[in-house]
Amino acid sequence: MQWIAHKFGGSSLADAECMAHVVGVLGRREDEAQVIVVSAMAGVTDELIALTGLAAEGAADWPGRLERLRARHLDALEALAGDRDEATRSRLVSRFGQLEQLLSGLSLMGSAPIEAVELVSGLGEVFAAELVTAGFNAHDGCQDKRDGNDAAVMIDAREILRVQPTPLMVGVDWEDSSRRLTAFQIERTARRYVVTGFVCRQRDGRISTLGRNGSDYSGSIFARLFGARELHIWTNVDGLLSADPAAVPQAVLLDHLSYREAFELAYFGARVLHPQALAPALESGIPVRVRNTFHPDNPGTLIDAETGDGSPVKGITSIGDMALITIEGAGMIGVPGTAERVFSALHRAEVSVAMISQSSSEHSICLVVPGAGSDRAVSIIERAFEQELRHGQIQRVFAVEGIRILAIVGEAMTGTPGVAARLFNSLSRAGVNVRAIAQGASERNISVAVDEADAERALKAVHAGFYLSEHTLSIGLVGPGQVGKTLLRQIAQTRQGLLERARLDLRLRAVAGSKRMRLAGDQEASLDARALAEDPWSDESGPLDFDAFTRQVNDDHWPHALIIDCTASDEVAERYADWLAAGIHVVTPNKRAGSGPGERYAAVREPVDAGHARWRYEATVGAGLPIIQTVRDLIDTGDSIRRVEGIFSGTLAYLFNRFEPGMSFAELVGEAHAAGYTEPDPRDDLSGMDVARKLVIVAREMGLTMELADIDVENLIAAELTDLGTDDFLSQLGRMDAVMSERLDTARRDDRVLRHVAELDHTGRAAVSLRALPRDHPFAHLALTDNVVAFTTDRYCDNPLIVQGPGAGPEVTAAGVFADLLRVASALGAKL
Repeated sequence: MQWIAHKFGGSSLADAECMAHVVGVLGRREDEAQVIVVSAMAGVTDELIALTGLAAEGAADWPGRLERLRARHLDALEALAGDRDEATRSRLVSRFGQLEQLLSGLSLMGSAPIEAVELVSGLGEVFAAELVTAGFNAHDGCQDKRDGNDAAVMIDAREILRVQPTPLMVGVDWEDSSRRLTAFQIERTARRYVVTGFVCRQRDGRISTLGRNGSDYSGSIFARLFGARELHIWTNVDGLLSADPAAVPQAVLLDHLSYREAFELAYFGARVLHPQALAPALESGIPVRVRNTFHPDNPGTLIDAETGDGSPVKGITSIGDMALITIEGAGMIGVPGTAERVFSALHRAEVSVAMISQSSSEHSICLVVPGAGSDRAVSIIERAFEQELRHGQIQRVFAVEGIRILAIVGEAMTGTPGVAARLFNSLSRAGVNVRAIAQGASERNISVAVDEADAERALKAVHAGFYLSEHTLSIGLVGPGQVGKTLLRQIAQTRQGLLERARLDLRLRAVAGSKRMRLAGDQEASLDARALAEDPWSDESGPLDFDAFTRQVNDDHWPHALIIDCTASDEVAERYADWLAAGIHVVTPNKRAGSGPGERYAAVREPVDAGHARWRYEATVGAGLPIIQTVRDLIDTGDSIRRVEGIFSGTLAYLFNRFEPGMSFAELVGEAHAAGYTEPDPRDDLSGMDVARKLVIVAREMGLTMELADIDVENLIAAELTDLGTDDFLSQLGRMDAVMSERLDTARRDDRVLRHVAELDHTGRAAVSLRALPRDHPFAHLALTDNVVAFTTDRYCDNPLIVQGPGAGPEVTAAGVFADLLRVASALGAKL
């Protein structure tokens, strides 16, 4: 049978129950010979190192802590083997006795030499190997046990593995180690060996270790020494993920990686693997599987020499708590050896450099180092360039702390155009500033330095940008009235489909009304849109606090934030500029910002034009009709709009399409209001101001400078009804019946129809009025709530371009808002 190497970490061997589980999992694999490399029980290595320090300091509590550690291991042995393995118990008691003597000696010395620390820190693996071996030999299900042989034989790696420290990593003396292993196998033949991870000896025989987290390295080393067919690294997760799930909950399991991809991910903080662990496996071509001890049926992540298919980016990872050091100076330009002096100085001071970036002009060099050593690194570089700094050849050396390196990794990135563009687009869309960039010639890694405050948002945005997870929008809704509730229902109906089809995750994080608001409690939670459409103000709502509402939506936990304003409020429109400047996208049918004072409009446009966020307002003019988009398309393609004319109000279209002799105009208005066709206050429609606002929005889209006061607006409301409250106005609207009936009769006598028409030309002349049009006029025959807009342009001069369709009602308005939301999502990278 071929050897299969298995390595188990401390979380897999946390207690006797976990160890028994490991024995059961491997004991059932009777078709393989096994090399089982074990770490110390969870927390034991840290406790041993702490005991060493406490004993050297002469602390009084180290004997008690040692006794508790001894009891933990002896109790585990009893749980695994009962009283049937006295030999292992005697060895454990003896080993702990020797440890106690050593710690007593350190206490007398008052210091802990490095040799003593390495000896003590590696004992946890020795204890764990004794226990796991005893577990196998007490397990009746193992084949060797049934045949009367030992089910497992323990190998103390200190008697086999010989190493030599090097500047980069611990080097293995493969020839000596292999010779020692062969001799051991001849003396103790078995089909299952339990090997101590982490520990070894140097060539001169001194006990040593492979360094922190060296048990993975041990697993790879012994897989090579045994000529194993595969190495399985067992941990407490299902395999390697595309990102840290603590930062990106949507991280996905990677079923396959190449060795080099795994190297990159491990170096940049994928904590499942130690960076150097795979080197021996790579050199011998041994496939590695990362698997979950507690889900043994899951195949986990396979790591081998194959590149694999799929996304060019396999994973996104990061290193935090870093600092960016910059050396600037014109005196470096064209001077050879500058970079060498920088890195030589840092090397002598043992400062590790994680990332390097140099401008092509040679005016500056940037490097990223651990944040804890940044001040020291700056001082070292300043000393190395003391003369150049004094003479002004180098202007300054400075550090920026709070930096995180974010790296995308993938073998298939090599030679694939557009990977860097997608990375930077994703970061830009999320409002993340990149401080430094590095890419190797291999192209399998692109690294960027970003501010720690932006790191979580950056990780999520990039992860979604490469379709490794859903694009998530954190959404806040202001105004759950008729349009707002209809929109909530539409979101509820389509949310799952968008998630499955377009990988777009709409998270409703907050809803606000004029006095109340509802916030999603948990950071990952989304409010129930369907339930909110029925009752937005349950017992879970609280008083309105717009600052808290904004913080809830624009949480750094999410890469993208969007606020939907379904009100007709000036107060809410006043907040647009701040929201957009903060990177919050705004979607709205509210006309107040687009048609309000020019100064406010300019303030809203400024962050949009600067690219901070998107402001979509198609529904302000034509509900669900593409009026604004048509204006943009005409202008962007080089056409000139000469004249815009049309019926811009679905409400007034409804009223005058239905208004017949003998009808009460007031009753018609009441019906339209109840159906949701009018503005919350119908006077906005009847006064002509709602249409005038739409005309201002169109004019500004055409590049005209226009205010509401510049439009000649006919007000249909009698003066005595102007200052009443909405309810009082509706109750007294009957006063308009006589006047409106007279205008209708006059039009009919001339064989005409009443239509509410808006006009705008390229010079800025604009008017809104109720006109009597001939019955053969294009505006005379429309469906009940239709809007119609005719664009006369240089291209469409003889036959105007017509946009026509329903222009009022909660359903079409909400659909227009929803369409704008999806346009924003598409611009952010969703696959729509």
